Amino acid sequence: MSQKLMGAAAVIINKEGKVLLVKHSYGKNNWDLPGGKAEANESAEETAKREVVEETGLNVKVERLTGIYYDPTYDMHHFVFTAAVAENEEAAPSSPEILECGYFSVDDLPRPISDFTARRINEAIETNPEQLFHVIGPRKWIE
Repeated sequence: MSQKLMGAAAVIINKEGKVLLVKHSYGKNNWDLPGGKAEANESAEETAKREVVEETGLNVKVERLTGIYYDPTYDMHHFVFTAAVAENEEAAPSSPEILECGYFSVDDLPRPISDFTARRINEAIETNPEQLFHVIGPRKWIE
C-alpha cells in the first residue's frame, strides 16, 4: 500500500496584523507560508511546528486548525493552523531552502505567490468553521 502524503503550514500573524512568509530558494523563488511535508510518525501539528523552526528559527505554539486542503494531483492533504510565536523571537532564514522571511500586509502580499498560499491566508483569517475541508486544483501564480 502506498503511503499517503501529508503536509502542514502555519499562519503566523504579528501584533500589527501582518502575516509571516518565507521566500523559497528554488522553483519560482516564490513566497509561501512556513510549512512542508510530514516526516514519519509525525502529526500534522508537529509537522507545522518543525517546519516553522527549520525555515524561520521560530518556536511556535500551534493554535487552531483553519483548513484541510486535499490536492488530488499529489494525493496529499495539507493541514493549515494558526500559530503564535512563543517569545519575542525574530524570524530569520534557517534553511538553505529559504532566502528571506518577513511579515507582510494581508492586503499587499509579496510576489510571486501562489493562489493557494493567498487562499490559505485569507481562509485562516476569515475562518468559516462550517467548512474546513477543501479540494484544490493546480496552483496559479500571482506575479
